[in-house]
This record gives sequence, C-alpha cells and structure tokens, in this order.
Amino acid sequence: MKSRMKKEPMGRAVVLFVNDQELRETLPESMTLLEYLRDSLGLKGAKDGCGAGDCGACTVLLDGAPINSCLTLAVEADGRRVTTIEGLAKDGSLSALQQAFVDHGAVQCGYCSPAMILSARALLAENPHPTDADIRRALAGNLCRCTGYESIVAAVLAAAAKSPVTP
Repeated sequence: MKSRMKKEPMGRAVVLFVNDQELRETLPESMTLLEYLRDSLGLKGAKDGCGAGDCGACTVLLDGAPINSCLTLAVEADGRRVTTIEGLAKDGSLSALQQAFVDHGAVQCGYCSPAMILSARALLAENPHPTDADIRRALAGNLCRCTGYESIVAAVLAAAAKSPVTP
C-alpha cells in the first residue's frame, strides 16, 4: 500500500549573486529573501521590522532597485544581483555614501540606516544630483524614529556633491 502523505518539496535550485558573490543554493520556495540573507548567510544589515513591507527596514537592492526583502521570495532573486549594506564597504573602507551618513549624524540607533543608505544609493545611481524633494521621495518607504530625516537628507546631498559620485 502506497503512502498518501504529501512529501515536502526539496526546494528549488537557484543561482544568486549576493554582494558580487555567486551562490548556488536549493531553497524552500516559501523562504523570503530576508530570511535567506539573515538566517542562511548571516547578513544582518537588513532588519525584520514590520514583516509587511511598511517600514522599509528590510530594504536591499535587487538588480539595483530597492525592494522589501520581507515580501520577496528568495527564489525570485534567481539569476539576479542582490546588494546588502554589507556589500557597500570595500577593503574595510566605507563607501562615500556610508561615510556621509556618519559625518552628518544620519546614523543614530542604526536600525533603519542600512535601508536608508541602500535606497539613497539606488537614487544616486539613477539621479546623481537629486534635489531635497527627490531624496525625500526616494526615502519615503523607509521609516526612521530617531533622526527626523534632516540629517539623512543632508548626508545624501553631501554624497551627491562629491565628484565623482561614488554612492
């Protein structure tokens, strides 16, 4: 007699490029990108804030565009480039944008900072000389309870003023 119990699927084979590193994995189809980054890779920059895509704390870049990793399945990133805050620093040095956040006091408790920086990076890649309003629109999906946003906007403007722009 054959068992009629459903077998759990083994998962789906994917290739992801996380912070310029190629990773070949078999992932459960229900695993979020946030879970994969934090739990499987130990990349803790993206935070599990609301779990509903409202706070933006889980923001990472997918092919250069900011996304809520709590709402994105890891298998959706198959063949795509994922950039986390850990991927911005090179050779132990902060990127110009990260340094601008430090210099302008835009990093306070640090909870939202990775997401803010990644959203700002995407903006600067698309618009190297944004206005205050452009920055506020680009960061609208990221909530911060500490800074009041003024220092964050100032940091992005300062990074944009550097020539050449290296977000």
